[in-house]
Amino acid sequence: MDADKGVWRSGGGRGRGTPKGRQLDDAAASEVRGLLGDRPRRRDLLIEFLHVLQDAHGHLSAAHLRALAEELRLSMAEVWEVASFYAHFDLVKEGGAAPPALTIRVCDSLSCELAGAGALQAALADGLDPAEVRVLRAPCMGRCDAAPVLELGHNHIDHATPAKVRAAIAAGDTRAHVPDYEDLAAYRAGGGYGMLADLRAGGDWEAVQARVAASGLRGLGGAGFPSGRKWGFVRAHPGPRYLAVNGDEGEPGTFKDRYYLERAPHLMLEGMLIAAWAVEAARCYIYMRDEYPAVLEILATEIAALEAAGIAGRGDIELRRGAGAYICGEESAMLESIEGKRGLPRHRPPYVAETGLFGRPTLVHNVETLHWIARVCREGPDCLNATEKNGRVGLRSYSVSGRVAEPGVYLLPAGSTILDIIAAAGGMADGHVFKAYQPGGPSSGLLPATICDVALDFDTLQPLGSFIGSAAVVVLSDRDSAKAAALNMLRFFEDESCGQCTPCRVGCEKAVKLMQADHWDAPLLEELCQAMADASICGLGQAAPNPIRLTMRHFAAEVGLPEPARGYGTQQSLERSGA
Repeated sequence: MDADKGVWRSGGGRGRGTPKGRQLDDAAASEVRGLLGDRPRRRDLLIEFLHVLQDAHGHLSAAHLRALAEELRLSMAEVWEVASFYAHFDLVKEGGAAPPALTIRVCDSLSCELAGAGALQAALADGLDPAEVRVLRAPCMGRCDAAPVLELGHNHIDHATPAKVRAAIAAGDTRAHVPDYEDLAAYRAGGGYGMLADLRAGGDWEAVQARVAASGLRGLGGAGFPSGRKWGFVRAHPGPRYLAVNGDEGEPGTFKDRYYLERAPHLMLEGMLIAAWAVEAARCYIYMRDEYPAVLEILATEIAALEAAGIAGRGDIELRRGAGAYICGEESAMLESIEGKRGLPRHRPPYVAETGLFGRPTLVHNVETLHWIARVCREGPDCLNATEKNGRVGLRSYSVSGRVAEPGVYLLPAGSTILDIIAAAGGMADGHVFKAYQPGGPSSGLLPATICDVALDFDTLQPLGSFIGSAAVVVLSDRDSAKAAALNMLRFFEDESCGQCTPCRVGCEKAVKLMQADHWDAPLLEELCQAMADASICGLGQAAPNPIRLTMRHFAAEVGLPEPARGYGTQQSLERSGA
């Protein structure tokens, strides 16, 4: 071999100067490091960091995502798959156009659709410069009592009109408006956190659990599991243990958690700290939906106040921000999201009480459940169990919207019927006659006005093929189409299915196509519903058939089917109830 021409000089190969894939851009890396500051570079903070980048630049460029992957020592593929899972992140590849600086999201949930959201979106899309303002449809924003609603940046505009939107744009009013609420000082002045201090000084967790059980409190996120039994399940497994607060109130028609948090956030926070004390949780995580920017601001402020007052240790409470994914209301999907991953529901067993957040035993409670835990501990079980109506014990917070005179949150006896709820909401809106109602969000389907003497509570609606869920009551009138309402519900499920399991992913899409026909193919739809209910991994796919089945059963004429024999409820029962 010629000594002057070694292999390295004479070889004809074309070597690579860089690894395959996207290269790290120095400028983007510097920007990302500056935005993240001294935050710890933990894997579970990925979604929080994506929010930081999205808020700063209005989108997520490929260069910034590549730099974030470098900071977290993750693959670009892993960062991209998480970012692309959530609706509120805008990903822009090399050479792609960034979205306009301003985005309007128009809610298309059932309540907003009834209030004219479709026409509103069309008017805005036609009347605004698409190069300056982007108009999108979006799922429920938890403001159904003020339909139609839209979000301009982070500013929610209630009872929205094009004129209101133009005025807000002209004023640059794009930030969240924080309402007046009871802060830490006011809450403590009324005795707040006294019970927590007493329990920490020498309380018996089993006695507190018994008190909660005696009140009859059940999970108010929709599942209805007895709250007094959860703590013992979690404590049965060795620590460290965690507590996760499910604030992803995404079921269309539901806004009770927002209602309470925008008024008295410390009832939930004290209930959370009591539950954390009971299970000896090492840390609390609050997962709050991104559609509630005012609540996020309130919680961030009041958690800092708790730390400053020594009621909570620094870092003992972590506030995590969702990113627009309804599926994260399912508890295991929420835990996946807190861990910085896609919100895919987990297979069970193991259950989260044993193997939850970061593989540790985890107590999961809904926002309103913790609100009531604080009240039960302070006031005693009779603040709930002293109320009885129609053979049902307790109170329920009903989110009421649609064709009623005064939409809002109403705290009523758990034995209340739909007619009681409509009466509490000021009766039907002028010119509207009661026709149908959704008792607990889209998952509960649609019931006719003739079924008006059943208590809207846990376990009472299952014989009818429905359930109370999150008590999201949407009232329809004689001016509304049951078929259109059912299609609205299934389109929501189609959009929000995480896609992990085929029965739900494909089933929702096929159902929407079949439901657009003038005459529904009942046997084929029923076969599809059965497959979805039997084989879907989580509650989304299992409950999605309810609007289809109940519409075919009770509103057959609207979907081109023969009118079935009335199996439940009659006009006479409606008249006896005073409708």
